[in-house]
Amino acid sequence: MKGFFKKIAEGLTKTRESIAQSMDNVFKAFVKVDEELFEELEEALIMADCGVSASMEIVERLRQKVKKEKIVDADGVRGALAQIITELLVGADEGEAQPFEIESPAVLLIIGVNGVGKTTTIGKLAARGVAAGKTVVLAAADTFRAAAIDQLEVWAQRAGCQLIKHQENSDPAAVVFDACQSTRAKKADLLIVDTAGRLHNKKNLMEELRKISKIVDRELEGTRRETFLVLDATTGQNALSQAKTFSEIASITGIVLTKLDGTAKGGIVLSIATELSIPVRYIGVGEQVDDLQPFDAAAFARGLFYTETENISEEDV
Repeated sequence: MKGFFKKIAEGLTKTRESIAQSMDNVFKAFVKVDEELFEELEEALIMADCGVSASMEIVERLRQKVKKEKIVDADGVRGALAQIITELLVGADEGEAQPFEIESPAVLLIIGVNGVGKTTTIGKLAARGVAAGKTVVLAAADTFRAAAIDQLEVWAQRAGCQLIKHQENSDPAAVVFDACQSTRAKKADLLIVDTAGRLHNKKNLMEELRKISKIVDRELEGTRRETFLVLDATTGQNALSQAKTFSEIASITGIVLTKLDGTAKGGIVLSIATELSIPVRYIGVGEQVDDLQPFDAAAFARGLFYTETENISEEDV
């Protein structure tokens, strides 16, 4: 089975090629480390969809690091840049943070607009849970799309877990209530709730999520709860706009970023970390079930700057 880093490195190929090409062009044009170099690097990061705020913060940190450590060559600047990106994603006080794993028992509320891969993400999370020996229950609370219920049923069968569903257009809160009852009766480790993503009516969605949260708190009192927002990486800065809007509706505890393997806009991870301070918990780097991976900041940063000539340790292959 392919190692984690190798999978990340391959999944980030398009983003890495976009950033690496821009960076290589910058470094080749400069023989010394000066202010013009920093300005060119900032522009290259912005063009790689890292966002203006994130790019400015990264380059400012780079300036300080280069000055403090007296870095005078391009390779040194490149290494410092990778280190700064890692620190930015991990958080200054977290050190060598470990990739996120869901502790049991837990309830996951999954939110996001249609088309971002929300239902597929739920299926993959369920499959990960079952593979880890957990009992998983799925709640089809996006009752306004029959296709969402049908798709979730396919994933439940594939993963080998129970699906709680009602008829189309039924009350989502009622589905969640039944799912909580089943979770409690089975002493299940994980309940994953699919929710509707109708951003055109924020008030209704906010009320719906409030009702669902109230039921979970009452029926599964004391159970750890996470609210994950699923975003499509291929939409770039539009994903950041969605995140900002959803953060006004719900208390988001983590981001799941899908379709990273299909885009050169992986820099959006840096925008999210800088502007929202919401941790990225999982990333999707392929179509297979195990291509949804817990986010590892160090592996992500290394994957951005990885070259084919870099040595891969046995555990990575």
